[in-house]
Amino acid sequence: MSAPSRILFVVQDLRRTLVERSTFMEKIGRPFINLQKVRRVPQMFAEAMPCMPDTLSDTEVPHFFRERYVHSGYRPLHRNWRYYFWSLLQCHNETINVWTHLLGALVVLIKTAHLTETVDFINDPHSWALLILLLSSVAYMTFSTLAHLLAAKSEVCHYAFFFLDYVGVALYQYGSAVAHYYYAIEESWYEHVQGLFMPVASLLCCLSCFCCCYGTYWNYSLPSWVRKVSQVVPSAIAYCWDSSPVFHRISLWLLSWTWSDSRSTSALIFHFGQVVFFLTSVFFFTHPLPQCWFPGHCDFLGQGHQIFHVLLVLCTLCQINASYLDYLNRRHIYIHFHADREALLFLFLYVLTLVTCALIAIYMLANVKKLLRDKTK
Repeated sequence: MSAPSRILFVVQDLRRTLVERSTFMEKIGRPFINLQKVRRVPQMFAEAMPCMPDTLSDTEVPHFFRERYVHSGYRPLHRNWRYYFWSLLQCHNETINVWTHLLGALVVLIKTAHLTETVDFINDPHSWALLILLLSSVAYMTFSTLAHLLAAKSEVCHYAFFFLDYVGVALYQYGSAVAHYYYAIEESWYEHVQGLFMPVASLLCCLSCFCCCYGTYWNYSLPSWVRKVSQVVPSAIAYCWDSSPVFHRISLWLLSWTWSDSRSTSALIFHFGQVVFFLTSVFFFTHPLPQCWFPGHCDFLGQGHQIFHVLLVLCTLCQINASYLDYLNRRHIYIHFHADREALLFLFLYVLTLVTCALIAIYMLANVKKLLRDKTK
């Protein structure tokens, strides 16, 4: 081999070696580059977040926004919407209330997606009552999340978002009623309330929504306990009516001592669980515990309303499981009670209840705006 050829061969071999080493180093360095990008994510996230102001004490916000025994953690008013959305990641006295129902809504959505694998929600009219319960559960948790997240922006927003929350509660009451009436009812109770149960349930939903909105509307001039009464009494009446098929069925189950049907027993255990969780949640909704024992020490974590949220989510999950088991195992019973067209009627009544409650909320919000205008004059 001549000298020029030898030199050319050496140069080509050297170039090949450099390319191979470059490729090798690139493969080695790629994970480190990706790791650097991952490490920069928190920094990029922090740069995208707006400057979050410090939370305020109860003496620094209007009296209307103060909660009893909660002394700190209040967000400032009249900031841009971006601030209140980003406050989802900030520590304040509504953080836990927001996350409990946000996570609850996500769990119900996942549960719904799982149920679509075994339930034909489109072609089986007998499944529509279960679908209404699922939609209502997601709605009330989502509306509650928005209320606790965004209501601190202004007084008008406070009213508007909590009126929306009350619409969600009314929808959940209807969803509970239709699921209990469709799947859980026994023949002896069905004979007494046939043709009457769902119209009365819809009426009570609308009444509950109106009373909750009206009690909040008069919050300026009435003691706080009056607002609680205006919220609890109509909701309690609606709950007793909506859950009467469950109460009746549980009482028959306890008195008969016939627990041999394991499928029916599993559903009844979930029904019993939802009753226990709901009644316990009502206690924490109506009593400021434990923050009244430790004023100022439960501002972020430990408020009774936070416990109420958790218990209500557990109640809802038990209710969904019970209704699903009844849908599967009691079909031979409820198909004799409800024709296909009746399911369509209940769906129509659900939409009518939604529209009526929305109109109630809009009407009360218009009165609130007028009240605030008169107040500033």
